[in-house]
Amino acid sequence: MSRKRKNLPVVPELEITGIAAEGNAIARWGELVVFVPYGAPGDIADIKIEKKRSSYANGRIERLVKPSQRRCEPRCEHFGTCGGCRWQHLPYALQLQAKQQQVEDALHRIAKVKLPEITPILGSENIWEYRNKLEYTFSNRRWLTWEQINAGDVPANRCGAGFHISGAFDKVLDISRCHLQDDLGNRIRNSVKEYALEKGYSFFDLKAQVGLLRTMMIRIASTGQVMVLVAFGEDNPAEIADVMDFIKRSFPGVTSLMYAVNTKANDSMDGVEVLLYSGAPYIEEEMEGLVFRVGPKSFYQTNSAQALNLYRTARDFAGLTGDELVYDLYTGTGTIANFVARDARKVVGIEYVPEAIEDAKVNSAVNGIDNTEFFAGDMKDVLNDTFIAAHGVPDVMIVDPPRAGMHQDVVDTILRARPAKIVYVSCNPSTQARDIALLDAMYSVERVRPVDMFPHTHHVENVVLLVRRD
Repeated sequence: MSRKRKNLPVVPELEITGIAAEGNAIARWGELVVFVPYGAPGDIADIKIEKKRSSYANGRIERLVKPSQRRCEPRCEHFGTCGGCRWQHLPYALQLQAKQQQVEDALHRIAKVKLPEITPILGSENIWEYRNKLEYTFSNRRWLTWEQINAGDVPANRCGAGFHISGAFDKVLDISRCHLQDDLGNRIRNSVKEYALEKGYSFFDLKAQVGLLRTMMIRIASTGQVMVLVAFGEDNPAEIADVMDFIKRSFPGVTSLMYAVNTKANDSMDGVEVLLYSGAPYIEEEMEGLVFRVGPKSFYQTNSAQALNLYRTARDFAGLTGDELVYDLYTGTGTIANFVARDARKVVGIEYVPEAIEDAKVNSAVNGIDNTEFFAGDMKDVLNDTFIAAHGVPDVMIVDPPRAGMHQDVVDTILRARPAKIVYVSCNPSTQARDIALLDAMYSVERVRPVDMFPHTHHVENVVLLVRRD
């Protein structure tokens, strides 16, 4: 027998008082903290309670009674529906303040170690069109808002191209313009969509898993080079060639044009062969005179300009003199490893993805760097006492793990290796703080600096210097 859902109330005229770690705003309803998306500190709003627990509730703004003076006008027409840039209504200075507070709260609440004064967050000079990479999904059943449905604005053809709706992966919002990447990306996406509609080509059905046009990745490098990768859900050579020819003649500035046929049950390109249609099989990014080749499956920080500032911060924290053996854990395509190599005696990089390690080696070769060595494998399996005995005890470790942080085995190996310094770069202050607590037995936190890589989102990178207690 199904349990009847509680009829939860609309609470009138609640004041939004702050911003929470995951990007929601905060209000108080009696003893409960209420998490509210798209609120701004100072808003007075009627809040519809959607979920209630013993110590908190989740709600949404049903009516904005009195907007906060701290609000600003969102630039994007899709704001509030897309879900990708939940802070567009907040001035950038307030976004930075919230991210700084997020880092400080995580370190104090979770790490619970002695901390130095935290350096002010390094903001992004560009807060629009800063992304070098975006991925779009084609769908034959695009998302319609309640406003469209209630107004009877339901088109017969619901094909569209855009982003997945947050929390509903089978729903795709048709995007007219995204302000996070150079407008060339919008022109390519919209042109391909219109051409496919004109020719009657099928868009992907996410439930039935059929359809020609499936996904598109667009990379626009700081060098001006452009990569377009179209994934097709069906192997139809004639239609594929027609779409690719259209892109080639319509956008001659695309320097790397690729395609793939992906008939898997998910959109990931793992195990899918990528084929070059025209141009080079990579594009190039540049940092301080170093060139980094980026392939279709390569990881590269999506904010090119701010990546340079992030890596400069990590290098500054490392304080290299030229004599050090550096381990770069979770090296990816070796960006940090190659970036610091000229300031170190040798850099050893370790990464789980074999293709990324091959990219790292290529990037060393392209730049004439001969003091790097790269190894592929699961970090907890590769980085062990035998590996360190064979390759040398590091003076400095730079670690940049995924959001989940470091495995306990990796932390234990680091503690046994006892490098003089650890520079910990993280995209998740909470798991970073957890790992810092584990390292506290031997290391003290000497420097902390957050770096904003993703304006208008709640995501923040943080760099921490840990120094061994002798």
